Amino acid sequence: MKNINFKTNLKQKGLYLGLAALLIVPSSCSDSFLDVDPQGKQAGAVFWVNEADATKAVNAMYANLRSWNNTAFAAIAVESMGSDDAEKGSTPSDATFFNLYDTFTVGSTDGQLGGFWEGQYQNINYANQVITNIPAISMDENLKARYLAEAKFVRAYSYFRLVRAFGDVPLRLSLPKDASEYNLPRTPKADVYAAIEKDLSEAAAVLPQNYGAADLGRVTKGAAQSLHAKVSMYQGKWQQVFDLTTQVINSGQYSLFADYEALFRVANENSTESIFEIQNELIPSNKEASNSQYSQVQGVRGVTGGGWGFNVPTEALSKSFEAGDPRRDATIIFRGETTPAGDAIPATGDNPMYNQKSYVPFKLYVTGFSEGSQQNVRVIRYAEVLLMNAEAANEIGNTTQALASLELVRARARGASKTILPKVTTTDKAALRTAIWNERRSELAMEFDRYFDVIRQGRGTEVFGPKGWKAGKNEVWPIPQNEIDLSAGVLTQNPGY
Repeated sequence: MKNINFKTNLKQKGLYLGLAALLIVPSSCSDSFLDVDPQGKQAGAVFWVNEADATKAVNAMYANLRSWNNTAFAAIAVESMGSDDAEKGSTPSDATFFNLYDTFTVGSTDGQLGGFWEGQYQNINYANQVITNIPAISMDENLKARYLAEAKFVRAYSYFRLVRAFGDVPLRLSLPKDASEYNLPRTPKADVYAAIEKDLSEAAAVLPQNYGAADLGRVTKGAAQSLHAKVSMYQGKWQQVFDLTTQVINSGQYSLFADYEALFRVANENSTESIFEIQNELIPSNKEASNSQYSQVQGVRGVTGGGWGFNVPTEALSKSFEAGDPRRDATIIFRGETTPAGDAIPATGDNPMYNQKSYVPFKLYVTGFSEGSQQNVRVIRYAEVLLMNAEAANEIGNTTQALASLELVRARARGASKTILPKVTTTDKAALRTAIWNERRSELAMEFDRYFDVIRQGRGTEVFGPKGWKAGKNEVWPIPQNEIDLSAGVLTQNPGY
């Protein structure tokens, strides 16, 4: 069987723009809040025929992960702006809606909420199409099983993003059979989490530990186990977090990349530390498929090859790093500096800092394409698995393991220097917990986790209170009003909005 070049084939125009045909569901006189526009799309009934169709469908599912609503403004608003590590950036008058998230004054009608919701349910719809239609195709049974497992991972990943952001959300695990199944009510978040865990357990049982070069970037067993650990962490299932992360650690598939700053450059995508990345690429022959704007919207403003300058680090983040921690300079581009790639950043401009983890060296810019469209999005790294393992070990009383996993992350950050970032040695459970939380902030800064991390830790009022965060309300964002309207009231609003 011919190998599929995932990173190339996934980005072809015919897959990214045309595979929405797979998502057609029956329509009625009123729009469903989970429907996908079928206008001008090929009828799905003529598609699900052979193995090639199955491959195209799965590749299209992956391709949607890099869409605007999944990686650009909507994701920044919902997953980053609420934190104390990031603020709007760019010029003061541009995209001022970001400030509503930063100050917790956003209402249910803001478009970024709807965009994020739509992006996740599009992913889920792609996955459900794969899970529903591929079983009937006559094809290699091992490949079929793997494709179904990949779809379950994507569905779980998108539901995890939804449940963190909104709490109870509609749980659709199959295609609607008739109009009565179009609009679903919100499912209790405990049931959503249970469905996520089931998908990830089933995916991990099938997925391979690794792939050949042609399939690099596809979901692996380690990715399913790592995401499952993270989902378990948000539920406080500490023994399960420990067991899952230990399995990933003992698999021997991953190691920390030696150079923390270089880890985030295009040349080191899918490194030994990468557990799951959203695959992006600049394809000179296919501009429309080179469509990721993840790096562009966050790039250095005012320079050729930079970007729009949104989602910038805060002074609070800059000051939070321990003295001498090299991750500070690897995470933040400062105005007036010269980057390790040799780019001179103007000493004046709209913003004093930019996100270095989304940065693509200016020399890689190609005229006519979005800046940095080749930059992958790092979703799960081995460093986070080690930190989850450390946190879980501490919570279940295994202090020795907690310190060992924590030290691995600090040792990589420390690099060749032995005089900075001393070993954490405390055996006090509360003090060690705080040390691990602080390490997560430094290690994962600007990777869209800080906001939800603080909330799951029960520190929303303490950390975000000065910004306007209120307990009993701001643990979740408002349900998009447009979705409530389209559902004819089936959906209900979160308290306080």
